[in-house]
Amino acid sequence: MNLLFIADPLEHFKIYKDTTFAMMREAAARGHRLWTCEPQHISWRSGGRVTAQAQAVTLTGEAERWWQAEPARPLALAEVDAVLMRKDPPFDSEYFYATHLLEQAEREGARVFNSPRSLRDHPEKLAVMEFPEHVTPTLVTRDAGEVRRFHAEHGEIILKPLDGMGGMGIFRVGPDGLNLGSIIETLNRHGASTLMVQRFIPEIVAGDKRVLIIGGEPVPFVLARIPQGSEVRGNLAAGGKGVAQPLDPVDRATATAIGRVLAPRGLLLIGLDIIGDRVTEINVTSPTCFQEIQQQTGFDVARTFVDALEGAAAAPR
Repeated sequence: MNLLFIADPLEHFKIYKDTTFAMMREAAARGHRLWTCEPQHISWRSGGRVTAQAQAVTLTGEAERWWQAEPARPLALAEVDAVLMRKDPPFDSEYFYATHLLEQAEREGARVFNSPRSLRDHPEKLAVMEFPEHVTPTLVTRDAGEVRRFHAEHGEIILKPLDGMGGMGIFRVGPDGLNLGSIIETLNRHGASTLMVQRFIPEIVAGDKRVLIIGGEPVPFVLARIPQGSEVRGNLAAGGKGVAQPLDPVDRATATAIGRVLAPRGLLLIGLDIIGDRVTEINVTSPTCFQEIQQQTGFDVARTFVDALEGAAAAPR
């Protein structure tokens, strides 16, 4: 198959842990041809098809210069067997516009994973609100008064921006409410921006578990991202320690229930964040942790993913 990866610049990849690289390596090992581009390389001319200035890429097996690329050329997205949207957040206006171009490419015959419509319809913080039975008490608002009332009700809370990633902009406020007003002003920009507030989950000390769902089925291992020192965030980007663990029965049931709802919407790969037994986020843009799980358990997540990708790309429309 010809596979087009829409991603961040290849020179920014940390291949010892990058999930997109793991996907590419597994696909190349099976003989699939790899193409890459960035979102800004996609265009659509009236009367024509959605096209990317894409490079055919060969993996070298080396640690430093790990790829070789042919000169970029126009490639209609409908010409390849599968398009993988792997651009990291933030989900800003340009990302939003890219999903519209990708949806047009789908109308022209392209197979895009994850579905661009579902990427738009499932913002990673807000998507949890569809599943209240699995979520800690949560509030989405831009109103400072509502945040204060939520804090008064629950005592200890977490506040976060809707467009953050990697633990960016997450605050914990205790029962004393210290700095709550300043934090609200920072996150909601004096009422101009919406934020999310959740009841603090003390089980964070055991880790923020990344549970992967591929083709609607949970991966049998998770990566628990454990906060270090006085840090409340377990995100690896915030210094958390990643420890792979078997998927427990409670989290398996949660992931199975959510996967059965979301996978039919074109979400081939989903990453749940679970603290204790509560889902805190549903990641659909570029879920990670493939390599950390494989390195610690031997379970080849990339192989499972490419199996699912091949099946989805070949399935009748």
